[in-house]
Amino acid sequence: MGSPVTSMVPPKGLRSDSLGLLGNMAIGLSSTAPAYSLAATLGYVVATVHDRSPAMFALAFVPMLMVAVAYRELADAVPDCGTTFTWGSKAFGPWVGWMGGWGLAVSAIIVLANVAEISGVYLMRFLGVPELADSRWLVTGLGCVLIVAMTWVSYRGIVVSERLQNVLMAVQFAVLVFAAAAALVLVYSGRAGAQAVRPSWSWLSPAGLSASQIAAAVILCIFLYWGWDACLAVGEETKGSASTPGRAAVLSTVVLLGTYVLVAVAVQAYAGFGSTGIGLNNTENRDDVLTVLGAPVGGAVLAGLLLLTVAISALSSTQSTVLPTARGTLAMAVYKAVPDRFARVDPKYLTPSFGTVVMGASALLFYLTLSLVSRNALEDSITSLGLAVAFYYAITAFACVWYFRRTLFRSVRNVVLRLIFPLLGGLTMVWAFGQSAVDMIAPDYGSTTIGGIGGVFVLGVGMLVLGVPLMLACAVHRPAFFRGRTLPRDAARD
Repeated sequence: MGSPVTSMVPPKGLRSDSLGLLGNMAIGLSSTAPAYSLAATLGYVVATVHDRSPAMFALAFVPMLMVAVAYRELADAVPDCGTTFTWGSKAFGPWVGWMGGWGLAVSAIIVLANVAEISGVYLMRFLGVPELADSRWLVTGLGCVLIVAMTWVSYRGIVVSERLQNVLMAVQFAVLVFAAAAALVLVYSGRAGAQAVRPSWSWLSPAGLSASQIAAAVILCIFLYWGWDACLAVGEETKGSASTPGRAAVLSTVVLLGTYVLVAVAVQAYAGFGSTGIGLNNTENRDDVLTVLGAPVGGAVLAGLLLLTVAISALSSTQSTVLPTARGTLAMAVYKAVPDRFARVDPKYLTPSFGTVVMGASALLFYLTLSLVSRNALEDSITSLGLAVAFYYAITAFACVWYFRRTLFRSVRNVVLRLIFPLLGGLTMVWAFGQSAVDMIAPDYGSTTIGGIGGVFVLGVGMLVLGVPLMLACAVHRPAFFRGRTLPRDAARD
């Protein structure tokens, strides 16, 4: 018989006990798209903080770990696939919870559009037809096909999704670790070339950086780490749903930290900081400082493997990102926060049928709109992603503190894991959001300007604000939830 708290989580028709710890971690790790995230972000982190990118990865890990602990504590008490929506609603009421759920949906829609395109571009480069990657119509068409295909895989069930992600994640981490190790061996053996530099302990220190530099880099690193919370969204389908998902989330962030720091150190050491060739200060390399090292480090074979790995990374993220958002809308429908049709579960595959299709369709529409109207706007949208992520991570972290407020001081463990860690993690997210939003207002921030304001700010904040009229519309048609009548009351919070 369930505990007084977990028994308050209503069944949603999902396939229970389908995932183990490793399968759950695979979904969380694949959602972060580590190879693609490094390829797309490392160059910009270096441009922001020079040789301190490993320090930024480590620094951003601290609040991520603290937020992950908050997720774990809440998931242990309320293992609900609604995650931020459910926990935010229970802690702060339906209005805050609804906006937290919207923040998660916004981040998923933005990243789905971008990773689908990236997967298509890198796939064509891997196949030896890079000229086709410059065709706007071809790339967009392939991106649409990939969104549809990965939505279909998500629809087919959690077991199929897990098996696919296990394979894709094994390939990603194997290639990344091999490439980093090979680069470091060449550096320390003196065979890396004149551009190479020996790693320094100073690379792990943020000393001397301004608050704006740190905030900008942390927002970029939030994008790098974001996605591990998918572990919690499939918690009701995991064996040991009251403990395994939270453990998987924490372990996933630790694995990502080790991988990111290793690869960053290896790339910086081998490429150096020159402004020509493979140097990290060569602006032509900024969009991807990872795959340009393939041929110099390991010849054509490693070059091809890195291109394929980034394509696989983006593809796996396309599929795994659909999972948590569809389950989030399922929970919202079960609690009567959105139309009942979102609560539909396919009787054969036991997946959120309507929510999965809507999520895929929304990403498809967003991608087509930005891709065909403005390629620069599509690029700016991914830069704005950190705002949405910081927004709903902060809600979750603060929800942990408030949800357990009556039992915070019953033990040292509660003080540390339910008060100090979540509170500091949430405050860091608020600071990163605020500092970055101020910087993003500048018209020269990013590639687009809208009404004299940076397009990154308009897209990031605008997508979040769009949730307000949608929430008000739901409040008109779903008044019971917004009056607090549909969320089960917890018998205990200890």
